[in-house]
Amino acid sequence: MIRIISHTEAGPVLERRTVRLEKAEATVRPILEAVRAEGDPALFRFSQQFDGVTPESLRVTADELRTAAERLSPDLLRAIETASKNIREFAKTQLPQERLDEFSPGRKLGQIVRPLDAVGCYIPSGRYPLPSTLLMTAVLAQTAGVPRIIIASPKPTDEILGAAHLLGISDVFRMGGAQAIAAMAFGTATVPRVDRIVGPGNIYVAAAKKLLAGEVGIDFVAGPTEILILSDTGNARSIAADMLAQAEHDTDATALLVTRSEPLAMAVRAQLEEQLSGLATADVARVSIERNSAIILVPDVETGLRLTNDFAPEHLSLHDPSLLSKIRNAGTVFLGENSPESAGDYAAGPSHVLPTSGAARLRGGLSAVDFVKVIAVQQLSPDALKELAPAITTLARAEGLEAHARAVEVRSV
Repeated sequence: MIRIISHTEAGPVLERRTVRLEKAEATVRPILEAVRAEGDPALFRFSQQFDGVTPESLRVTADELRTAAERLSPDLLRAIETASKNIREFAKTQLPQERLDEFSPGRKLGQIVRPLDAVGCYIPSGRYPLPSTLLMTAVLAQTAGVPRIIIASPKPTDEILGAAHLLGISDVFRMGGAQAIAAMAFGTATVPRVDRIVGPGNIYVAAAKKLLAGEVGIDFVAGPTEILILSDTGNARSIAADMLAQAEHDTDATALLVTRSEPLAMAVRAQLEEQLSGLATADVARVSIERNSAIILVPDVETGLRLTNDFAPEHLSLHDPSLLSKIRNAGTVFLGENSPESAGDYAAGPSHVLPTSGAARLRGGLSAVDFVKVIAVQQLSPDALKELAPAITTLARAEGLEAHARAVEVRSV
């Protein structure tokens, strides 16, 4: 049964259990170095060892992709179409615009926007194969104009392969774990090198991404998933359902309700027990609910907001829209009682690839911006350079960089 506690007792719940990557890093480091040094032979060896994938079947063929798509039900085809449309529509609004403006006479400044050359999308396919993650990553890359998209999934289902085919993606590989991250980061004879790797994975995928960050771009190092619901007057049945939707992901998941209402807290606890009794994934969800989750009672709205912003949840369900202006830290916000987290997981539009473990203090979720470079452009007329010359040369000489100053003076004198 879930705990109901005072905000003064919430410290241990809000202090997330640290994801210890050191052991995983020690495990994956030799794998990364082997793939770096050997390329395909190491990739094939580890893929067969860990996933049972033979070299011949590593790359998914065009026929396999087409056949998988043909096996998808009409309902699933419509769902993929709807979700893709909404994701693409929202992603377009996220892209920065090119511009070149004159800020003062002869001083033109602006930016050009260019897509990355290639990206890798890691799509989990373990306990829960996630074709939705393919949509939530690859569609963003397509919208940004990335010309080459690589899909890595250790045991891709028809749903994953069919979704890739429907998006027109042909570079799909049956590979997972650290060896897949390494192959995309370094490139091999079989797997193209990419500029950025996105998408969630297990602790070994997270450790590999952490170790290779800098050699290849990554989105973030993902930890266990989490939701915080801030509500005083919500419907207990729907709140419990939202908490279980998060809890069923993983036994390490966290689901929190922050409320001023003790009657609501009691009703939600009762609903959790009732709904768990008929939930197919209760073996996972119950562990999450009882071990990592809680209902936290607060004395006032300000305390609830402070707790929420300090926690910086991956998913924030905010039932009172008037409080949105007070939210500083969240991966994504579900506003109002009719905006369940499940909508964001699948079809509303924004990506469900989100920062966890407090990283929402630093950034929001994956967006189309993660797949482009914004490159500044500067153009000066002779008169504009002459106007700037005193500031430039003075600063350059203050730093002891004489050649910098002379590079201006040879043009402006």
